[in-house]
Amino acid sequence: MATALLTVVSAAVAFRIESIGGAWKLLIITGAGTGAVLLLRWYWWRINAWSEVAAMIAAFVVSVGLQTIGGLDSDRPLDFAHIVLITVAVTTVVWLTVTFLTRPESDETLVAFYRRTRPSRTGWGPVAALAPDVHPSADGLANLVDWVAGCVLVYGVLFGLGKLLLHETLPGVVLLGVAALAGAIIYRDLSRRGWQTVVE
Repeated sequence: MATALLTVVSAAVAFRIESIGGAWKLLIITGAGTGAVLLLRWYWWRINAWSEVAAMIAAFVVSVGLQTIGGLDSDRPLDFAHIVLITVAVTTVVWLTVTFLTRPESDETLVAFYRRTRPSRTGWGPVAALAPDVHPSADGLANLVDWVAGCVLVYGVLFGLGKLLLHETLPGVVLLGVAALAGAIIYRDLSRRGWQTVVE
């Protein structure tokens, strides 16, 4: 039933989108609305499946509603910014409300997740108390640096190749150079810490 409903909704939305740019904007807006819950689930034990479902539904409904009923046009930069900000704000209120109104995941599920991912105790205190034998990861800063470097690597290659394809040689080479530097930072850090940290 969920697949059938998703197909119908997707078809309805696709008929209203007039360009591929419109589709990307819709994905960016809904992604911005769900971004917080999808990231915070790794850092806060209380987030459950209903939090994520509520965020996805709210982001979609609010962003589409603002463009259809609210009259905001995502092709206008100021309207696009308003759509993103309102969608993020409303979606955050919705998923936080749903989180506190629904039951958390079972202790068994939370402990199994905690044992596998070993997140910081900061947001996982009650679950960490149930698994005192697990040593949480202490590589938070190194992981953050690698994450930033990974983003720079991906976007540097993406836009660098794009610039080269558009015959903008200097910006393309500079972006690819920055991407290579980011890749070197990741390689050096993982070589120092041990590549097994990626697959633990």
